Amino acid sequence: MKKTGIWIDKDTAHIVTIENETETMKTINSEVEHFRIHGGYGGRAKGGPQDVVQDSKYLEREKHQLKAYFKEIANEIKNSDELVVFGPAETGEKFR
Repeated sequence: MKKTGIWIDKDTAHIVTIENETETMKTINSEVEHFRIHGGYGGRAKGGPQDVVQDSKYLEREKHQLKAYFKEIANEIKNSDELVVFGPAETGEKFR
């Protein structure tokens, strides 16, 4: 029986596998970029001019990067009989 545990966030996945009383650990680093969207008006006046920021472009790019990251993780765990996924934030939920 192959048991696998994954600690995952957007940057790194640590995969621990136990099979036939042998433990193995593998780390997968993601290629997900951290976007810092700039825009808006830097002045003190309320209601001043605003820059238009294309959030959808950044979100779509992140979605494709996460998909590739999750695919690499899925290839590592495909023959597992039992699986536990944990970690901070929402990345573990998105992976499930």
